[in-house]
Amino acid sequence: MSDLHIRPAGLTDIDTVLRFWREAAEGTSISDDHDGVARLISRDPEALLLAERDGRLVGTVIAGFDGWRCSVYRLAVHPGSRRQGIATALMEAAEERFLALGGRRADAMVLEANERAHHTWAAGGYHREDHWRRWVKPLSD
Repeated sequence: MSDLHIRPAGLTDIDTVLRFWREAAEGTSISDDHDGVARLISRDPEALLLAERDGRLVGTVIAGFDGWRCSVYRLAVHPGSRRQGIATALMEAAEERFLALGGRRADAMVLEANERAHHTWAAGGYHREDHWRRWVKPLSD
């Protein structure tokens, strides 16, 4: 993986990231727009990590820490680059970030129907907690 470069996203990366997510990520979020990603990067410039190979975006992960919880979102790898250790490298980078910030446990948001992701997370040492359910409420239309 020496040719893989992981770095934080900048504001100039937003359009590339949004296009990438449409191709590589499962599902969408209310925050999957330019303003949403810009707010993330502006609030926490090191949270959105990009994996690049030969100058091309091949993976992403959001490693957010609010001082209480370490939350992982948007682990996505380009379909043509899967099974090459990119997800593992991104998960390790997220975990290193959390440890440096004093985090003690990482929580990952994983779609219930995304079986491929279940295997990826399990291989990374994560386990499903069936006693929790996510409750959501959109704050705007």
